[in-house]
Amino acid sequence: FAPILGWQFDWVELHWMAGIALTGSIIYHIIHATFWLDFWSIWLNKDDVNEALTRFKRAMGGSAPAPRKSAKYPWDNKMYHTAIVLSALAVVPTGLFMMVRVRTPFWERNPYLFTDGTWGWMYVLHGLSGIGLVGLTMAHIYFAIRPEKLWITKGMVFGEITKQEFLEHHDPQRWVVGGSTPPRT
Repeated sequence: FAPILGWQFDWVELHWMAGIALTGSIIYHIIHATFWLDFWSIWLNKDDVNEALTRFKRAMGGSAPAPRKSAKYPWDNKMYHTAIVLSALAVVPTGLFMMVRVRTPFWERNPYLFTDGTWGWMYVLHGLSGIGLVGLTMAHIYFAIRPEKLWITKGMVFGEITKQEFLEHHDPQRWVVGGSTPPRT
């Protein structure tokens, strides 16, 4: 957005390098989550949809059971993750295709790979998903610094939560904590 504001600099090179860094970090995250973490714990499932519907009914004044404590991730965190994944699935491939149009050390520049119409749609999709990622990042920061969510932020930074926080916010039957380092007391 800086060139739109009148700040002139060689932004194309910085932009594609940042895109490569983003792509690399996503690939690393997928590998790490697949082999060292509980990969499926962050994905929405039927229980999460039911939970969301129950919360919506209660918010609208309807009768519904009290929401259950979450497993590892609450449904709203899973929804956020899904939004990030969808944005990344749009911004990364379009960005990699768009790199064909600029001079990089990876391949020869080829602005004629696609038709003008296809390039136009690619730029629109890349721009919209990029703006989506910026908005989602701002929302992520906002929710991370809210006082009632600081315990989660602290847990992400230090890799652990207290036993009291665990029992207050999570259902031990739905998130069985294993390993040699239980939540600290």
